[in-house]
Amino acid sequence: MRSILRKLKPQWKAVLLIMALLVVQAVCDLSLPTYTSALIDTGIQNSGVAYAAPIAIRSSSYEAVEAQMNDTEQQLWAQSYHKNGEVYTRKDGVEEKQLDAVFAAPIAKTALAARGIAADDSQLALMGEQNIHTTAIAFITSEYEAIGIDLASIQTGYLLRTGGKMLLMALGITLAVIAVSFLAARIGAAVGCDLREKVFRQVVHFSGAEFSKFSTASLITRSTSDIQQIQLVITMLLRIVAYAPIMALGGIIMVIRTSAGMEWIIVLAVALLLALIGTLMKIAMPKFKKMQYLVDHVNLVAREILTGLSVIRAFGREKVEEQRFDGANTNLTRNMLFTNRCMSFMMPCMMLLMNGISVLIVWASSHQIDAGALGVGEMTAFITYTMMIVMSFLMLSMMSMMLPRAAVACERIDEVLRTEPTIRTLAQPQDASSMTGVVRFDHVSFHYPDAAEEVLHDISFTANPGQTTAIIGSTGCGKSTLINLIPRFYDVTGGSITIDGVDVRDLSLHELRDHIGLAPQKGVLFSGTIASNIRFGAPDASAEQVHEAAEIAQATEFIQSKPTGYDSPIAQGGSNVSGGQKQRLSIARAIARDPKIYIFDDTFSALDFKTDAALRRALGPKTAHSTVILVAQRISTILHADQILVLDDEGRLAGRGTHRELMETCETYQQIARSQLSEKELKEGA
Repeated sequence: MRSILRKLKPQWKAVLLIMALLVVQAVCDLSLPTYTSALIDTGIQNSGVAYAAPIAIRSSSYEAVEAQMNDTEQQLWAQSYHKNGEVYTRKDGVEEKQLDAVFAAPIAKTALAARGIAADDSQLALMGEQNIHTTAIAFITSEYEAIGIDLASIQTGYLLRTGGKMLLMALGITLAVIAVSFLAARIGAAVGCDLREKVFRQVVHFSGAEFSKFSTASLITRSTSDIQQIQLVITMLLRIVAYAPIMALGGIIMVIRTSAGMEWIIVLAVALLLALIGTLMKIAMPKFKKMQYLVDHVNLVAREILTGLSVIRAFGREKVEEQRFDGANTNLTRNMLFTNRCMSFMMPCMMLLMNGISVLIVWASSHQIDAGALGVGEMTAFITYTMMIVMSFLMLSMMSMMLPRAAVACERIDEVLRTEPTIRTLAQPQDASSMTGVVRFDHVSFHYPDAAEEVLHDISFTANPGQTTAIIGSTGCGKSTLINLIPRFYDVTGGSITIDGVDVRDLSLHELRDHIGLAPQKGVLFSGTIASNIRFGAPDASAEQVHEAAEIAQATEFIQSKPTGYDSPIAQGGSNVSGGQKQRLSIARAIARDPKIYIFDDTFSALDFKTDAALRRALGPKTAHSTVILVAQRISTILHADQILVLDDEGRLAGRGTHRELMETCETYQQIARSQLSEKELKEGA
């Protein structure tokens, strides 16, 4: 809960405004039952006459009432009225509400006496204040009729005034609800936007180690579903949870003010509600906590299936994968059905509880009404206040069932935000603006996080500008891992890598990578056009530079064959171009950057031999003053490299030299060469 509330800190002004609006809404809400009570008791039962102190009274009745008063009451009675013919009228400026408490009992005695019932103070006390007041007002209304005062006009005026006040309160509630909903939605959206931005910025700076810790599917779920859950709960917190305690406290205060002696009913209702909610929470809570992880798994399975759809079809695994997805989907569905059934079971129980409480209040109130301690309108108000209190606790309880899932989502987001990227730039990095591109590996070793064994062991070599350094070895020997250490996708665990004598860890990540043109093993293209993909690493590249890069990469032919040429669209992931075309555009992207260091991670493997040879010939002049490091599987690609590094199966440097030198000194290289080239080709290469 605290972690969710902390995310509201930047929006504290809007939150304070919401709290103020909620107080206004609560005041209006809590006032409505009072007006409803007044409409019933005064407007309907008492014909709109609110107080027992009459506006006017006949002389005979005036004297009869006076006879029922003590000396103090008679003095106040005489001071409040003056005679006007045969009628006594109340003096201007006299507060009728103050007179009501004094004159109600004498007027009630007079009314009873007129019926032939003698009532002293002790007998009158048995009637109850409500019955005394009602009897007094009944006497006053009969006086008004005898005098000729229009009771219908009095009643209509009272109903209109009270109804008007209720309409104003309803309007205040409406405006407050609209404003709170608007602000809560904006705050929720702002928090969601802020979290998505923070998560994205954090993930962008993750190294391979962090991506190994969080799966891609999990990061997608955390960035979408989890943040959406937090956004929803924050909106609900501001609209419901913040309002519930205000309403509960206000309702309790209003109930105590009624002095109806039925507070025990509220205690009983809340106790039963908490018992019901507690039972359901104990049953459903584990399922709520499990839900986000099941969503993760469905996302993971769906992503794997959609990404590998062509392979699945090729091996006829459609049914198996359908069953696999169905299993993950069924687990999530069962979990959600269970929680939804628990929530559905709660509603009829709540209706039974609320209706049962209403019946109990009516039963208890009937005795109070009979004793004259409570009016019908007051009973109605008490029922309304009780329902408000119960609904407030219900809203809090309902949110308490949503909060665990949001808390899990919040913890998952915080886990991403708390993760410090292992690859970081120093506070004061060294300048790399005049870099020439001399790459030196000095006894480099590396192992992946949490791995027991090292992937690379004691690798040392120097790659100079104007030279091509090739790396070859069996599958899985660590070739791609080795070149990934140069742009610091991972950091070495032993030894050092320097560029122009400066450790790459002492350079700014941005400047380091700005001098590197990488063509990865798997060509990755982005949605846009051919030109935008070539310019990806060099946004300011001119059209001539783009065309030159495409020509060197041997991509001109297929680009010009398209109707719109360089403006031809590229689908997400480059799904509308072939593997070879994708690879050539990936190479063109690296060339367009004109870097100091070129890294080709087996990028020529998707090209035919003719295109491979033509590309390498065209690439030579472009890279004459740059350092070229390439990983290859084919001997033909690296025959003329200035330096060839051979890695054995354990990630050790088995040999280093030119093709001719390695054919004489390195058995591992000889085995690879003989498996790919004929004797004639070997002699020609030598």
